[in-house]
Amino acid sequence: MLDRRARAGVERGLGPIARGLARLGVTPDALTVFGLVMAIGTAVAVGTGHLVFGVIGIALSGLGDLLDGNLARSSGRTGPRGSFFDSVADRASDAIVLGGVGWYFAADSAYLPMLAFAVAAASMLISYERAKAESLGLVARGGLMERAERFVFLGFGMAFDVLVPVLWAMLVLCSVTVVHRFVMVWIAAGRPAPATVAERAPRPRSRALGTRRPASGSGRSDPGRRPRPDAVRLKAWWDEHSPARQRTASDASTGRAHRARRTRRT
Repeated sequence: MLDRRARAGVERGLGPIARGLARLGVTPDALTVFGLVMAIGTAVAVGTGHLVFGVIGIALSGLGDLLDGNLARSSGRTGPRGSFFDSVADRASDAIVLGGVGWYFAADSAYLPMLAFAVAAASMLISYERAKAESLGLVARGGLMERAERFVFLGFGMAFDVLVPVLWAMLVLCSVTVVHRFVMVWIAAGRPAPATVAERAPRPRSRALGTRRPASGSGRSDPGRRPRPDAVRLKAWWDEHSPARQRTASDASTGRAHRARRTRRT
């Protein structure tokens, strides 16, 4: 939800920073690695009980995630390899941070780490639904708990030390998002594919039967084939130079000569 409504505006605001980093020679992959390192630092800070440092780590990791795509576009370094690396790094960052949350819970309960694991599993499922839908040419965006919302919820829970209720809320909203995307893709995949231009174009009508060439081995005409131009020219030449045509022309000329002689006699 936040990705759709606020991400574009935030990226425009960070545009000057991205252009400055491009002039300094910073690459988008370097920012992706920076975000991944910040996620590891966040997990260590949260796991050892330093929740305030965890909030700072989440903010820096999210900043790197916002800047790497902006930097790639401003520097002209967009491509499938960078996009793939960024997506994998995002999934790894989510799992690492929630693993740190589970580590933090492990000191007090044997069951609460499973809550963090469940949120991580639902988060991965949300991302997988989008990736699989896009590979099929469909769209599976939107929902109540996308990656930006997960970062905001986790930062709020760490800042006010209310991680348990926040994780329960995240689990419910992630589950709703999973169902929402599944239904969206299921409905879209069940619709008939639109007809192509070739399928919509009317088929040309066949010419008269006399222009069709008979199929070999039968006396029937083949409506899908037309006589070749060289065959037509050969037939016209034969009609003009055949012996029967020559005899006809000779008889006609002889008859004209006889009629002319009779006319002169009279």
